[in-house]
Amino acid sequence: MKYQRPAYKDPAIKMFVKPASMFGGGAQDVPTPDYPIPNRENFRRAARRDRPAWVPNATTDIESEMVANLTGWGENDWTRPERYDWVDQFGVWWTFVPEAGGPMLKQGVPAMVDDIADWKSLVKFPSLADYNIKERCAELLTRHDPEKVLQVNVGLGCTERLVALMGGYEDAMVAMAMEPETVREFLEAFVDCEIELVSELCKYLPLDFVTYHDDWGTERDTFFGEQMMETIVFPPTKRFFDFLHSRDIVVQQHSCGKITRFMPYLVKLGVDFLQIQERANDFKAYKRDFGGQVGLEVMAMPARSKDESIANIRKLVDTYAAGGGLLTSTMAFDPEASWDAIFELFCYSREFYGNA
Repeated sequence: MKYQRPAYKDPAIKMFVKPASMFGGGAQDVPTPDYPIPNRENFRRAARRDRPAWVPNATTDIESEMVANLTGWGENDWTRPERYDWVDQFGVWWTFVPEAGGPMLKQGVPAMVDDIADWKSLVKFPSLADYNIKERCAELLTRHDPEKVLQVNVGLGCTERLVALMGGYEDAMVAMAMEPETVREFLEAFVDCEIELVSELCKYLPLDFVTYHDDWGTERDTFFGEQMMETIVFPPTKRFFDFLHSRDIVVQQHSCGKITRFMPYLVKLGVDFLQIQERANDFKAYKRDFGGQVGLEVMAMPARSKDESIANIRKLVDTYAAGGGLLTSTMAFDPEASWDAIFELFCYSREFYGNA
């Protein structure tokens, strides 16, 4: 063991307040490791699979913000324990469902678009001039630690936005099958809107990291096949990701479902990290077959004891950290368990990489 793990509440360790989150409980005092190189540099090294010094930990290394909070596009507070409704920037009504861990289309509300052929007359894209984005970004910077990676979750991607406007997956998939050129035209216009949004955020924020949500399947298989991916979904998504990379922004794609058939396309898209369901996807196979090209976010889940937590973290690093491309989070409700997990991950992964 090369690096000494600090004792709990060691007064020499700098602390910060981690805001409340839906998956991590209330606000917590969290320790900051003594980074051997700048934290943001290490994060980019991990994303590029280029000699990271430790495995990035979202608990300590990253500050995250929802795009709704930077734009005023509807209420989006995932820490609330009760259901609530809101309308987004396209006029779509949502219900936050805490027991499901996220928002769902509000039941009983008619779809905004019944026929995709009518999208130009029915879909109104948000005008950024109507929102006080500059002021909201300025407020975020008053509490942002410039040493931490700044992540923005930009919300719905191409297929999810199509689904939202058409009221569900069934009608959206029928539209993709029956009107592929029209759907592609809409998705290209949607990506124009997304590029405009991120360009505006980049005027005011040192944006490092974007998480993009596009659910592509159930736990059995994808909603659509390779031909639809190649001709409809891939081109506009690639254009958006290329834009993000041109701004030196690391890209993480979130996708629910078993998306094995789309892994070659994710490589071509240039995704830096995948945030996907471990129970529906073979992470070890993905690391083996695609780990040199696509990174994985793999959770270091809380354990019942300190020894079990240490064993789990070491197994995680040994299995997925080689060459970089691993992002994790040491979520724990107990402050001492969180402390131990943070320093075990930081120290053990430094020992694993052995280059800092």
